[in-house]
Amino acid sequence: MPQLKIAFFGSSLVSAYWNGAATYYRGMLRAFHERGHQITFYEPDAFDRQQHRDIDEPPYARSVVYPATREALQQCLEDASDADVVVKASGVGVFDEELEAAVLAHQSRGAQVIYWDVDAPATLERIDNDPQDPMRQHIPAYDAILTYGGGPGVVQAFTALGAKQCIPLYNALDPESHHPVPEEERFACDLNFAGNRLPDREERVMEFFFKAAEILPEKRFLLAGNGWDQNAPELPNVNPMGHLYTRDHNAFNVSPRAVLNISRESMAKMGYSPATRVFEAAGAGACLITDAWKGIEQFLEPGQECLVAHSGQEVADILKNLSFGESREIGRRARTRLLQEHTYAHRAAELEAVLLQRSEPLVSVS
Repeated sequence: MPQLKIAFFGSSLVSAYWNGAATYYRGMLRAFHERGHQITFYEPDAFDRQQHRDIDEPPYARSVVYPATREALQQCLEDASDADVVVKASGVGVFDEELEAAVLAHQSRGAQVIYWDVDAPATLERIDNDPQDPMRQHIPAYDAILTYGGGPGVVQAFTALGAKQCIPLYNALDPESHHPVPEEERFACDLNFAGNRLPDREERVMEFFFKAAEILPEKRFLLAGNGWDQNAPELPNVNPMGHLYTRDHNAFNVSPRAVLNISRESMAKMGYSPATRVFEAAGAGACLITDAWKGIEQFLEPGQECLVAHSGQEVADILKNLSFGESREIGRRARTRLLQEHTYAHRAAELEAVLLQRSEPLVSVS
């Protein structure tokens, strides 16, 4: 099997600060490296991410942190000139439009050039709303569009825009990073939620998290993530804790009665878009309560391996009747399911098939 050299331009591999895709990148690239491939990850020094690093340079990828300047970016593009595969991820945050065009020049050197969209529903909505969006002309030029979710709707939408192939590579469990650990008192509560405050998530957090907390004043709620320190509802039973570092993910997930997942509006609307938090929590053995979205049963069985709510009232109703014993059993079943079917080792095998069998028609609709 040939060894591939991958040049990956993304938001950040070493910092999860305002960067929810970090654990996805880490799990996917570690598993791909374990299959014998070489990865260089290029990320800009921006948004204070380097001041909030979670990890040092990992053993599975060469990490290149470049100044957020066009000159430094050009040097990185030249450094990637010997790569077999060049990946431009969405949401780098610095010079995204320039990168989306510039990486395509590597095709003239024989490299495959991939656009990897970690927020496909939002990208498609943006393109749909702007006939002049530059990505319209770039999509047909890429060798493949990869997404970390979206299912049939995303595949059909990118295909309609001229994509040669579109393959969802969903979030998954990284068993080395997310696993059961002893509970910690500082994270003890009835329900927690971790997520940065973003425009297309805020209203849903108000509904699923804050409304449930308001209905159940006797229960304890823990809120993690950036942006909730100003103008958020102040409830005596809600404890906001700010940024959650990846080193605390497992304890955060195993300590409460249940963990809440709330999709961003665009992802809930599209469906088939399980967030990294779904796999992190269930992988640690947590009882997951998730908002309803199409395709959940492809990953976890509702009622047996997770619990599904359509509103804050339903979240509250679930908590009223959920014993610790039942929550632990649901978490155990969820972890077993993910280990059997949804680890990054499974995803890395799918990615390898895409990159090494490009002559075959590979369009997934599941």
